[in-house]
Amino acid sequence: MSGNEEEVTDTLTELHRRTFFDGANVPDFDQGHWWLAFRDAVPIAFAGLVKSTHAANAGYFCRVGVLRKHRGHDLQLRLMRALESRARQIGWRCIVSDTTDNVASANNFIRSGYRLYRPQDPWAWPNSLYWHKSIT
Repeated sequence: MSGNEEEVTDTLTELHRRTFFDGANVPDFDQGHWWLAFRDAVPIAFAGLVKSTHAANAGYFCRVGVLRKHRGHDLQLRLMRALESRARQIGWRCIVSDTTDNVASANNFIRSGYRLYRPQDPWAWPNSLYWHKSIT
């Protein structure tokens, strides 16, 4: 890993800790595709997309975090559009994800055209909502 890659990983890790606290494990940022959003050269949000292990020929929107004081400016929606574009470039036919006890994120999935669905093998918590969007 180059110094620049280590710096990006450190930035993603710090944003993850500041948005999820201890509520979720830090993902492996060496896997998949990751985006950072900045304001005045300061990182304020991130999102990740990996190959789904839950759906065929699909991406899994695995994480998004926006620092509290920057919420309400459609950053999650813009990050969703970026990862959907990458998924199309890869050739995936859809994106799946899940939310648990997060009304704001659930509403953003709805606003972005995702639909609730019931996977054959649920992978998250018993009270999680599962999301699906065709991107072809």
